[in-house]
Amino acid sequence: MTTNNNLKVLFGGHRILIVAILCLFGLSLVQSRQASKKKPRPKTNERVYLIHADRLRFDQFSMNPDAQILNGNVAFRHKGAKLYCDSAYFYQESNSFRAFGHVRMYQGDTLSLFSDYAYYDGNDQMAEARYNVVLKHRKTTLYTDSLNYDRLYGIGYFFEGGKMVDKDNVLVSDWGEYDTETRDAVFNYNVNLKNPKFVLTTDTLHYDTRTSIAHIVGPSKIVSGESVINTSQGFYDTNKDFSRLYGRSTLDNNGKTLTADSLFNDDKTKISEGFGNVVYNDTVNKNQMTSNYFWYNDSTGYAFATDSAVLRDYSQGDTLFLHSDTMKVYTYNINTDSVYRTMHCYNKVRAFRTDIQAVCDSLVYNTRDSLMTMYKDPITWNENRQLLGEVIEVFMKDSTIDRAHVINQALSVEQLSDSTKFNQVASREMFGYFNDGELYETEAIGNVQCVYYHQDEKDSAFLNMAYLETDTMRVYLKNRQLQRIWTCKQTGTAYPITQIPPSKKELPSFAWFDYVRPRDKHDIFNWRGKAKGTELKDIGRRSAPLQFISKGGVVSDKVSVSDQPPVLGEPARVDSTGVAAGDSLSVPSEAAPSAATDSVRQTVSTPAPAPADSAGGSSASAEVQSAGPVVKDEDNTAGAATVAAPKEEEPQTVNKENAGK
Repeated sequence: MTTNNNLKVLFGGHRILIVAILCLFGLSLVQSRQASKKKPRPKTNERVYLIHADRLRFDQFSMNPDAQILNGNVAFRHKGAKLYCDSAYFYQESNSFRAFGHVRMYQGDTLSLFSDYAYYDGNDQMAEARYNVVLKHRKTTLYTDSLNYDRLYGIGYFFEGGKMVDKDNVLVSDWGEYDTETRDAVFNYNVNLKNPKFVLTTDTLHYDTRTSIAHIVGPSKIVSGESVINTSQGFYDTNKDFSRLYGRSTLDNNGKTLTADSLFNDDKTKISEGFGNVVYNDTVNKNQMTSNYFWYNDSTGYAFATDSAVLRDYSQGDTLFLHSDTMKVYTYNINTDSVYRTMHCYNKVRAFRTDIQAVCDSLVYNTRDSLMTMYKDPITWNENRQLLGEVIEVFMKDSTIDRAHVINQALSVEQLSDSTKFNQVASREMFGYFNDGELYETEAIGNVQCVYYHQDEKDSAFLNMAYLETDTMRVYLKNRQLQRIWTCKQTGTAYPITQIPPSKKELPSFAWFDYVRPRDKHDIFNWRGKAKGTELKDIGRRSAPLQFISKGGVVSDKVSVSDQPPVLGEPARVDSTGVAAGDSLSVPSEAAPSAATDSVRQTVSTPAPAPADSAGGSSASAEVQSAGPVVKDEDNTAGAATVAAPKEEEPQTVNKENAGK
């Protein structure tokens, strides 16, 4: 046991010795590397000259027997520099001196050094200034209590706290150095740069006094008014108020945060740019926008985002994801009480939320009237329902949907439990009205066509299919349940489920675009357009011909040359947008996708029920308000009931129990 213990002690001692040797060896390597980086320091043989002193004496019994004791207006000269003080100890053999009281050193006409005390070594050309030290070089002034100034390389070091002041900036740190040749300064530990427009705090900062550019090389914070920037790399031009920040920088302003791999900011033009993984988060309005490039002008309120641009809206609980090739935001009447914005998303717009999905070519949202508009082949889905048209408008109120409007070629489709069967409503336009975000009324106007499958309330078995044509149809709901349907001038046919003609199963405008639908939040980047030939085509619509009254009182459809310019009261010429010539058009903008999708879900959720068949099938829970009675078509070989067009002066309510009587 004793031998083992001795071996342990022996090897343990050797281990400690080996570790110590390795540490010393590593330290020597570091020191040698640092030494190799330094310039060789030649010593000078030029002597320090005493120019003047009011009194000179020696005191061999004092603490400085080798020193010449100088008093009164003492002046020295060495290699182009002059030094003045009240008194000094001059060591002629070592070519050095100690200066006391009102110490002043001048080197040329660009550098001066002031202190209460200084030691100067003429051989090394090194000055050590202490207490109330002020170093002035051109337009830069350095204040400290301890400064070592190396005349050979023109570098001053302070290590007990210092302050540098130039034209507009004040820099404070615990340690630093200033190079009079390159005019570069390095500050370390508790660095604080104060500018009339901002304050920068960091642990390491490089500052170029010629250009007034601060180079950030460590974790830093820049505070300017209500804006806070956090970065770890970059530079700030304090003259031009321009910054370029790298290393995942973040700009925070009043609950709005902009983060990017690189941030460029110009305070004079108020323009900011973000590059790489840009994230703009608005915690006030609960939305977030991401892209790989972002451009923003704070003076005009214009923003631009592209390259994988995604808008995330989490104001409605579940997050909505919206993607397009390009997103733009315009601000109008900025810095006024009537300010409003429009947001434009265009080219391959796709949106996804668990309860709603949408696609279109372009989308605009206007904050002034809280209107979102989807253009060019817009389609929305909710569960098993689909809604489309030429244009879809969604009006918001207090961040919730108020009403929706499908303009031209409106089509609502609901896929049933039998995936080959669809409830369908087609019309020129459709409206949906909401209360607290819940749909309570829908309205289809103009050339209304409806295909509806009636199902048994108990086992959901299909009983019949109804086809209905009318000019206007209104559906009233409560708690998302159908209450009643109102139509005018209707004609329709109810077919037994086994006797439906194949040509009647689908409306002429029927289309089911399930293959276009976004499947999840990642699928919004995968654009899938409609199959060739299924795109909606704008239908040319002729407006009413304009009539003009000539000076002679003659009404015609054109203006004669003699009558031009037109007389007052001439009707305005309306272009294809529906805006009179000379009038301004306010383009709606910035989508409120979550509310829009709710509107679509509610609008398509309740297609019109079928009229009763001739056999008086199962009764419907809702009643139908019709403009006339129901009559039986004896010539209908399919055994279907037909709803005849009634007289306008005989409106009435028809229950399904007696619809076939």
